[in-house]
Formats: sequence, C-alpha cells, structure tokens
Amino acid sequence: MDTGTPAYGLWTLVILNTAVFVMFAFSFIRPRSVRDWRSLGAFSAFLLALFTEMYGFPLTIYLLSGWLNSRFPGVDLLSHDSGHLWSTLLGWQGDPHFSPFHLLSYLLIGGGFLLISAAWDVLYKAQREQQLATAGPYARVRHPQYVGFVIVMLGFLFQWPTLITLVMFPILVVMYMRLARREERETIAQFGEEYLAYARSTPAFFPRLSDLSASVRE
Repeated sequence: MDTGTPAYGLWTLVILNTAVFVMFAFSFIRPRSVRDWRSLGAFSAFLLALFTEMYGFPLTIYLLSGWLNSRFPGVDLLSHDSGHLWSTLLGWQGDPHFSPFHLLSYLLIGGGFLLISAAWDVLYKAQREQQLATAGPYARVRHPQYVGFVIVMLGFLFQWPTLITLVMFPILVVMYMRLARREERETIAQFGEEYLAYARSTPAFFPRLSDLSASVRE
C-alpha cells in the first residue's frame, strides 16, 4: 500500500545510519593497526552500499523491476516494505520487520557485534601483556573478530539483500581470510611453536561442534 511517504531519496538517513553503525563497530574493535583500519574500512563500504539502497536509491529493485512487476503485479515496489526482498519474494503478508528473516538478522547482527567485542577485549589484554590470546572466543576459533564481521554482514543480507552487497559479501570474506592468514604469519614470527601448537588444537574460523555444545552447556 502506498502511504505517500517517500521511501527513498532519504540521503540524511543513509549518512546517519552508516555513521552510527561504523562508529558502533569502531567502538567495538578500536582500530590501532593498519590491518584493523582495513577491516573497518571494508565493513564501512559494505554498510554504505547497504544503506544507500535501503534509503537512498533502490538500485537492485530498479534492475529487477521488470521481473518483479511480472511476478508480483500490484505490489508497490518503491515502498519501504517491498525493499525487504526476502519477504516480498516469499510472499510474507505481515510486517516484514517481524518476518523470520528479519528476526534472524537481529540475532546475527547482535551476536556478531558481541563476538567482536568479546574477542577484542581478550586480544587487547593479551597484547598489553605480550601474550598469546587463547581465552574467551579465542579458545573456540583463532580469528573470532573476522568471524564476527562476517556474521554481522550475513545478518544484514538476511534483512535487506541487494545485488551490490551480495557481490561484496564473498569478496570481503576472502579479504578477511587473507588478513587472517597474514596475521597468523606475523604471530608465528612472534610466538613460534606456542602459536603453532595453539593452531593445531583450535580451528581458524568454524568452531568444533563439541565446542559449541560446551558453550551451550556453560
């Protein structure tokens, strides 16, 4: 239904939402190294592309308008609700903000930021004491901060998928994997066999099912 309220061209909201989430991420990771800034920069680019289509210009809907109009005649594609494409494509009749995909996105985004925060706290304390970070999230995976960023981006894709962010997502995942590998080489140079032993017993990105079960019991 067309309420007459513009859903796009709201560039102030694009800037505001991007700034809020970038600052939110900044407060969690508190970048100090070039690697930290590169991680934050890539994540910021993803957010800018996302909110540009969410509030600025609906490029994905524009490019898919012919197919969408033939598949969903009578649907106001320029309404904000239609921008929640998963709900539109699956024929969700209620408020898309309460659809299963949107609720899942809340859990992923919140959980991702919590993981980033918990990992940074452990890493900061370990670096300050010149020790290897192996506690908290680092006891489950070797690169929890990068995993957290991927989880947050995945959450946004469940909430508001766009062609640009769908293309960016695998590219950023590969970039984070490369940053993680480079970080490992530097850590091996610093800690040697201590890190190698840790790496042999701790997965890089995906925790073991037994570790997940232990976390649930805790």
